[in-house]
Amino acid sequence: MSDTPLLHTDLEDLALLHRGKVRDVYEVDDDTLLMVASDRVSAFDVIMDRPVPRKGEVLTLITAWWLTQLEGRVDHHLLAVDPDEIVAHHPRLGPSRASWERRAMLVRRTRPALVECVVRGYISGSAWKEYGQRGTLAGEPLPAGLRESDRLEPPIFSPATKAQEGHDENITFAQAGEILGVEVARRLRGLSLEIYAFGRDVAAERDIILADTKFEFGHDAGGRLLLIDEVMTPDSSRFWPKEHYAPGRGQPSLDKQPVRDWLDALEGWNKAPPPPELPDEVVEAASERYQDVFRRLTGSTLDAWDLPRFGNGR
Repeated sequence: MSDTPLLHTDLEDLALLHRGKVRDVYEVDDDTLLMVASDRVSAFDVIMDRPVPRKGEVLTLITAWWLTQLEGRVDHHLLAVDPDEIVAHHPRLGPSRASWERRAMLVRRTRPALVECVVRGYISGSAWKEYGQRGTLAGEPLPAGLRESDRLEPPIFSPATKAQEGHDENITFAQAGEILGVEVARRLRGLSLEIYAFGRDVAAERDIILADTKFEFGHDAGGRLLLIDEVMTPDSSRFWPKEHYAPGRGQPSLDKQPVRDWLDALEGWNKAPPPPELPDEVVEAASERYQDVFRRLTGSTLDAWDLPRFGNGR
């Protein structure tokens, strides 16, 4: 794989369906998509001009690693992540392989559920902000006396609307039921809590706190409900190193925190485009954070990890 960070992809032989903050999604055929995770990094909903090396590789391979752990527990959309397997299934992807290998997932096409399935095991971020103002989460009351970063027991299913731009908006479970139908909403809540509990326990064995995470689900052409998109990555989750955890304050995170911290301390930027130029040391620190959580979870470096084979017959 090229060591050059990837800011944009251009797979001319495939139709680009969507270019998000991080992922470029291409149509391979009527049933399958290629999801390519770039090294783009955003903060305060602004995409930075400089990519974070190996970020996209980490996001893709952590997702693949988690799905190997979840095999048999939940149906998912991932068909292949090994580039040899992807090319064997779709030979026309061979010429562009250098631009997507180890950062692309060949996935089954689905109709996504229009709700983000957030599970919070600790109170932080937007949940802590709302709680501090009103004692609630998405309008529903929480116990009095919670401190920032306190553990929530049991974890809370906290759905959100899917925003095309800006932040997602927390909604109540009743509102999720209105959007999805009550039966589907209940099923998504059950699956989300089950997967989070599994992930929390696995992470804890590696001295990582999985504070919260966001799942997405979709229905395939046959109506089967599948776990889709990224799974328990540093972009969709808050990973806290256990050794630094202390409730009553914000926690250091194994993600793009060096980027956020530098921008927060910067004077004169109004958190709107165009973004400031990130210095080398901030980019390098963020890249190391992403690679560190991969090492801590999998017990392997990116280069040493053997890519799993899921089989295209799922």
